[in-house]
Amino acid sequence: MALIRLRNPKGPNAAEIERKIKRGNALRQGSSWRGSQGILLLLLVTLGLCAVAVWLYLAALDSDITETLVSSRETISPQPVVYDVQCSEDYENYKRYPGCTPQKCGRAVTDGVVTSEEAQALRRLAERGLALAGSEGGASILDLHSGALSMGKQFVNIYRYFGDQITNVFTEEDFKLYREVRGRIQAVIAETFGLDPTLMYLTKPTFFSRINSTEAKTQHDEYWHPHIDKETYGSFDYTSLLYLSNYGSDFTGGRFVFMDPNGNRTVEPRAGRVSFFSSGSENLHRVEKVTWGTRYAITVSFTCNPSHAISDPSLP
Repeated sequence: MALIRLRNPKGPNAAEIERKIKRGNALRQGSSWRGSQGILLLLLVTLGLCAVAVWLYLAALDSDITETLVSSRETISPQPVVYDVQCSEDYENYKRYPGCTPQKCGRAVTDGVVTSEEAQALRRLAERGLALAGSEGGASILDLHSGALSMGKQFVNIYRYFGDQITNVFTEEDFKLYREVRGRIQAVIAETFGLDPTLMYLTKPTFFSRINSTEAKTQHDEYWHPHIDKETYGSFDYTSLLYLSNYGSDFTGGRFVFMDPNGNRTVEPRAGRVSFFSSGSENLHRVEKVTWGTRYAITVSFTCNPSHAISDPSLP
């Protein structure tokens, strides 16, 4: 009989045993589900906290920005967007040049002067030149006019330092493009501010810049301080920047910030974008510290004083 009971699962207590087994399985499944719920909840809380932390970080970066004048996602073409500001008294301290000295002041942005292909070509020019040396800190410059190139904590003249080898780095086509772009920038500034372009002169310093997040080693690397171009360089009357890389994809930080009495306003760099403005204290400004990547740009400066004029660069 004992052998028969072992072979037959349907004994008098079988139904009760089966109910207990099902109840146990249900309890184990419930416990497992509750454990999974706990892990899922913990994961969601962690992700939420990370999202809040990222939001707070980005908010801190933007905390001093009152308004974005032009974002990197916008395309401003064919006409510039212009923001008028009242001229400062700075220009009264200098000789006035009718047809050029600012009567109308402001700031403007255009994406319709330099193509993305031209911006890429100029960036490659900058990369080749700056690869010859470069600053130990986060900011390096290349001035094709004077030949100045950052090297460690000082500057060298690329035309004297590298001699004939410089023709292996730059070509006549590079310099031709540089001159053509400079001329277009001069023309759009003159048209926007109602100037006679023949009375505007290229002035120094006009240079390529490469900025990254490397710690500053000298004062030359501290590019982020607020300043007024007319005070820093008395010859400046109009300042322009041609950006050769894109904010957000090539670098973060590095935005140009106008520091107005009623708030700070930024222009986000975009390859081929030209931002220009009158150089007096009506346009106090700074550049944010670059936090990631590399920012390339060209500063192209103009004066009304012919005695401060410089020539376009050419290969020696």
